[in-house]
Amino acid sequence: MSTAPRLAAAKRDWGHDETGCTVLHIDMDAFYASLEVARRPELKGKPVIIGTGPRSVVSAASYEARRYGINSAMPAARAHQLCPNGVFLPVDMRYYRMMSSRIMHEVFLTVTDRFEQVSVDEGYMDVSGALLAWNRPSDIGAWVRRQVAERFHVTCSVGIACNKLVAKMASTNAKPDGMLLIPKARSAEFVQMMPLRGIPGIGPSLEKRLNAWGVNSVADLARMDETTLARATGSTAAAHGLWMASHGIDPRSVTPIREEKSIGSERTLHTDTRDMRVVCDLLRSACDEVASTLRRKGLMARTVTVKLRFADLSYQTRSLTMERPTDTAGVLYPECVRQLKAMLGMPSTAGPDAILPKTIRLAGMSASSLSEAAATAVQPSLDDMLEEAADVQGRTSQARRHDAEAALDAVRRKFGSKAAQFGA
Repeated sequence: MSTAPRLAAAKRDWGHDETGCTVLHIDMDAFYASLEVARRPELKGKPVIIGTGPRSVVSAASYEARRYGINSAMPAARAHQLCPNGVFLPVDMRYYRMMSSRIMHEVFLTVTDRFEQVSVDEGYMDVSGALLAWNRPSDIGAWVRRQVAERFHVTCSVGIACNKLVAKMASTNAKPDGMLLIPKARSAEFVQMMPLRGIPGIGPSLEKRLNAWGVNSVADLARMDETTLARATGSTAAAHGLWMASHGIDPRSVTPIREEKSIGSERTLHTDTRDMRVVCDLLRSACDEVASTLRRKGLMARTVTVKLRFADLSYQTRSLTMERPTDTAGVLYPECVRQLKAMLGMPSTAGPDAILPKTIRLAGMSASSLSEAAATAVQPSLDDMLEEAADVQGRTSQARRHDAEAALDAVRRKFGSKAAQFGA
């Protein structure tokens, strides 16, 4: 859910010269909320807010909800005050990621493999090669928007420009459900009509520092030289980047391959607890979610990390690199429980009814040291070889566990993410 500022004056016809405009930024509109409405049509037209619980924050809000002043990162309790009749739904990241993957693969990547996904709901497309089969970049943008709407019943906004910076700012100002083309020759003019926060990367702190130097808009920024900007920001590199951005210049290329370093899941408890069973249930759910994502992406992990946040808001992590990679919750979860006990100084024999020595506010886990499953060699242990010999089909318990959890994935895809869960 984007909170970047938009200008009504920017959403206009900037001309039709598409020469050199080979970068598209595609941003889904109110993605989480839109997906919920797509699978529950009865919610259409209602203020839908993603985020429940007295201590949770808003992850997304439909445009109907935004009219009440609701935005992302707002405490859910405040959203309830602003919109008491809103439809509040829990975050279903497994579903959102699954739909994101489908849209990326079934629509975006059919145009070109020069696609850079930057989050679950946005990405950049370099269509320079695809223009051999398409007349204009705007034809591609229009087709993408039509396909997403017709096939997935959600909308997206598209920015078309000569570089990533201007394309992203264009898609922001095209929202909702729009497309904006900024000709190469008008990039600087478009950027310089924006407020400072219109440039991605300028946050409240940097904006305040620039304001102190009399810089209140991108046009003001463009009039400053890099030496003065370096004094204002305290960084020569930052000054150069800001000067370039204020003139609509961005040398970054669309990078299709983004190496995924880790996959994780964590949740804040509704009430702080010292109940071992409650924390283990949360870790079990996190392992299930992470393992399902690993399988969907065709990855395996060797390192598991447990994260705890305590009542005083301090936090602690503990990692372990396993002997062999895995993509199953049945392997990840026992390791997480062992790490939980070790980091809290509990005996390994502590049972599910044990009382934790510290009060837990948040718990989660992540899997890292990732590798492609198809290219990962798993050295069988002596136990594996004995299991293979004893099993009628010559399979190990690890293989059976993988198949069982893959069956859970299939059930969830057909009947919904909550239709089946991994059991400890």
